[in-house]
Amino acid sequence: MSQHFTNPLYLESGRILEPYDIVYETYGHLSDDKDNVVVVTHALTGSHHAAGFYEGESKPGWWDGLIGPGKAIDTDRFFVICSNVVGSCFGSTGPMSQMHPYEEAYRYKFPVVTIKDMVKAQRILFDRLGIHRVHAIVGGSMGGMQALQFAVHFPNFADRIVAMACTHATQPWAIAFNKVAQEAILKDPKFKSGYYDPADITANGLSGMAVGRMAGHISFLSHHSMTRKFGREYKRTDGLYELFGKFQVESYLEYNGYNFTKWFDPLSYLYITKAINIYDLSRGFDTLEEALLRIRSKLYLLSFESDMLFIPEEMKVMADILAKEKMAPIDYTEIKSDYGHDAFLVELDKFEAYVRHALEH
Repeated sequence: MSQHFTNPLYLESGRILEPYDIVYETYGHLSDDKDNVVVVTHALTGSHHAAGFYEGESKPGWWDGLIGPGKAIDTDRFFVICSNVVGSCFGSTGPMSQMHPYEEAYRYKFPVVTIKDMVKAQRILFDRLGIHRVHAIVGGSMGGMQALQFAVHFPNFADRIVAMACTHATQPWAIAFNKVAQEAILKDPKFKSGYYDPADITANGLSGMAVGRMAGHISFLSHHSMTRKFGREYKRTDGLYELFGKFQVESYLEYNGYNFTKWFDPLSYLYITKAINIYDLSRGFDTLEEALLRIRSKLYLLSFESDMLFIPEEMKVMADILAKEKMAPIDYTEIKSDYGHDAFLVELDKFEAYVRHALEH
């Protein structure tokens, strides 16, 4: 489903986006009182397709194991809505969208959007749909950033906030990985300074973006998960003493990196990683404490023990501030996991009971 908006979206940068579209999916049934809404917010390369299967496809939505009848986010009880953020490439307005009134794509003329801008656009969408308060907002990684932005900037909108595998402000470690990806994209001749043919990228990929994505994958996993998943296994068809023979982990990075470039737009990747890099809950406030003390929702924070991208301490600092000030109800849990950052997408069995509890209490 899609909604078209003609009123300007005023952005943090001072620029406006007008007009714009937001694509979204819903699951379950909206109650008569509209009091059973759960908003799911997606991560960097996610989309509005959070659960279920599209016709003719074998791979379900990115959080299908968590969303559905009888699952942690139970669609027999809740009406779940997930929208694609502005700046992305799955239907909502982004850098490759047509720049009204011209018959050409925005490309670099698209304004820089922030996590706060993404949340503001979603809030406008929900108002259009007649949803003015929700039972909960749940998200991980960049989705967790959005959930926290909702909590701070729309403090009366959600009864509960479940934010996992994220941070209060993106730190140098994560920015550095994003820099590798950004530079790899920009320096690829086929990127053509942003004036590439999208059909050519879809057909042939973009080597620079693939390399950047490989670096990203390393930050999403951990030493332990890589050892467990690949060990020192060598690709069976390659010789050990062939210069370009590969370990299984190398083949994995190549496959995921090059495949990724055929379905995710490089300019969207640049814009969204920029939004992640400049994300800071305290921007516009004197301190992080001042920002957090605006929260009125019950706040559930989940970190993952081996997350290298957003280490647990980055979430715990928020819990400590709120517990000290005794303001918003706060529940902080560090999930025991050696998988790494992507545990929030993969190891659902380790935290689905926690999510279920958060939504029911």
